[in-house]
Amino acid sequence: MVKKSSPKKRKVPTFARQNASEKKRVGSRWRKPRGIDSKQRQQRQEKGAHPRIGYSQPRAIRGMHPTGVREILVNNLAGLEGCAGKAVRIASAVGKRKREGILKKAEEMKLRVLNP
Repeated sequence: MVKKSSPKKRKVPTFARQNASEKKRVGSRWRKPRGIDSKQRQQRQEKGAHPRIGYSQPRAIRGMHPTGVREILVNNLAGLEGCAGKAVRIASAVGKRKREGILKKAEEMKLRVLNP
């Protein structure tokens, strides 16, 4: 019997915006190329890859933290219930007092907090 290994994250190319390296005020974040003569819109290989559904990660690991555990967003102490074996990220809107309480309880439950 062959044991199946867990899927690994695949490498995805960086999708460069058209003319991002040539123009000062054009950011590098992807935008769909438009224009009748655009070589990138025509999907010429030398002009870079386009984002497509085929680049998505396997469903089993999609949205996982790089350490290999599921990540849960927590807003209050009640959100820590049922988080055993998972990584916890405290929401950015949580204040100092409530954050300290969440950190104490997470330490008692032996949970990993990603943004202490």
